[in-house]
Amino acid sequence: MFDFIRTHIRLTMGFILLLIIPSFVFFGIDGYSKFSEQGNVTVAKVDGNSITRAEWDQAHQRNIERLRRQMPTLDVKLLDTPEMKRESLDGLVRDRVLLAAASQLHLMPSDGRLQRLFTTDPQFAGLRNPDGSVNRDLLAAQGMSSEMFAQQLRQDFAMRQVLAAIGQTTLVPASTAAASLDALLQRREVQLQRFDSAAYRAQVQPTEAEIEAYHRANEAQFRSAEQATIEYAQLDLDALMKGVTVPEEDLRRYYDENAARYTSAEERRASHILIKADREAAAADRQKAKAKAEALLADLRKNPAGFAEAARKNSDDPGSATQGGDLDFFGRGSMVKAFEDTVFAMKAGEISSIVETDFGFHIITLTATRGGARQTFESKRAEIEAEVRKSLAQKRYAEAAEQFSNTVYEQPDSLQPVIDKLKLDKRSATVLRTPAPGATGALASAKLLDAVFGTDAVRNKRNTDAVEVAPNQLVSARIVEHKPARTLPLAEVKDAVRERVVAAQAAALARKEGQARLLQIQQGSGMGLPVTATVSRNQPQGLAREVLDAALRADPAKLPAAVGVDLGEQGFVVLRVTQVLPRETTPAEDGQLRVQYAQALAGAEAHAYLEALKQRFKVELKSAVIAAAAASAPTP
Repeated sequence: MFDFIRTHIRLTMGFILLLIIPSFVFFGIDGYSKFSEQGNVTVAKVDGNSITRAEWDQAHQRNIERLRRQMPTLDVKLLDTPEMKRESLDGLVRDRVLLAAASQLHLMPSDGRLQRLFTTDPQFAGLRNPDGSVNRDLLAAQGMSSEMFAQQLRQDFAMRQVLAAIGQTTLVPASTAAASLDALLQRREVQLQRFDSAAYRAQVQPTEAEIEAYHRANEAQFRSAEQATIEYAQLDLDALMKGVTVPEEDLRRYYDENAARYTSAEERRASHILIKADREAAAADRQKAKAKAEALLADLRKNPAGFAEAARKNSDDPGSATQGGDLDFFGRGSMVKAFEDTVFAMKAGEISSIVETDFGFHIITLTATRGGARQTFESKRAEIEAEVRKSLAQKRYAEAAEQFSNTVYEQPDSLQPVIDKLKLDKRSATVLRTPAPGATGALASAKLLDAVFGTDAVRNKRNTDAVEVAPNQLVSARIVEHKPARTLPLAEVKDAVRERVVAAQAAALARKEGQARLLQIQQGSGMGLPVTATVSRNQPQGLAREVLDAALRADPAKLPAAVGVDLGEQGFVVLRVTQVLPRETTPAEDGQLRVQYAQALAGAEAHAYLEALKQRFKVELKSAVIAAAAASAPTP
């Protein structure tokens, strides 16, 4: 058992984390503490039960941490996007729906069933003691009790059962699979000729009247969106940190008080001899094992150099015995408490007294130590100063936020008073009613833009109320110049209008010539088409989607068949389908594709069932709240 823990400690810890993460979907790390007013805002409901903004934020942060552990070099900013936030919410809703369904369908396993699952499933081997019980020390190292662990296993198993029946009962007739695979892999030989509109642009010379007529008929294409040039002030921790200075003695005090953070984890290398004796074994058997251990210890006291050989001959730990009892390096939390406490109290070369654990009786020798070195104050000074300044800024934030909110409200005609009072920067931007693609920070907040384009802000150019665009981040803005939506006159957009007319007329010429060529082919006159290709769904040979669709829609009973494909402003394609060719797959590949098709169909059915469950349990999404929250700036 010790050898397993030693060899697979990362795997074991990672597995426990994977088990812990879903449980927080339902309970949350801060589930028993008070949420802020914003955190209590409901973003969704499942079966009448609310999902709050705080729970969503926690779920998203856990997803980020999970991906960060899997890919340490990944830029976290790529994960804190509106799209990723919405995926986190979707996952949270999905789990709540499955839990509700599992409860209604009575899929929660009994205590006996849960125990059998735990003791027989190989994936839990790293968490089991020799007697089949859960290793409480490993759970405790992750902040879990055995009751919490059991509850999570119960929920996880029940939720998997909801969709498992759908995936396991999906039947795919051979004829259905063959027809579907044909749609993807069937090949068709085609001839084609392209009439690209770009080749006809030189022939087009639109008149002034045509340009004017196009502008009148398509005014909606030439409207400018409502926009505003704004100035805004932003209160956040970075702004407050600028005014914070920290005396040198305070920095050194912080360094001393947090010495553990600047000290690398200590690891120890030990060897042991295990004389196995289960805790539930008869007292006589345990006494016999202890006597054997004491006899070995007496011999080792006389001949410490013989420890490795004694371990090979006598240790009941099969993994380490062959290595002379060596357990390699390990840190705190890797071994059971009694074993660990002994090792970390020893000096190198020392041999312990008898150590009793649930596994039996151990004799331990400490062979090496590493880590435990403390980084110097000078090397960590910049980091410490930043942390202390941020901490002081956080303590000041509540007071500053009240001053910010009151000032922008009480002196609404200018942002300068609040800028001067709190020593903020004046910023400016041009914005629309919706966040621009790629916008970040305050300008990505739909809530702020709603305030900017509010009636009072537009009409009187007054400060908006203080808007919380992210945790610890308040913004107020005022309009400097407002431009309502309007149709742009021809004089401003003439070049763009002319370009549209040229494109339309060139496409018309390409279409006309293409249709004439199509008629020739259909009537059996003229030479063949210049390009020949064999195409399929998975090998389109660069054809546009519309052209490929036309080739595969042709009736195999009426070949050869000629069709025309209008690509709009791109031009026109004349297509002639000459024959159908079978798909190119070996029997083995065909079998694999059938399996993949069955899996895809099972996935689609499971998805459809999940959507039906969402209807049954009345999933309600607060779209406006979700949009505002998802578009808010990344959490610091």
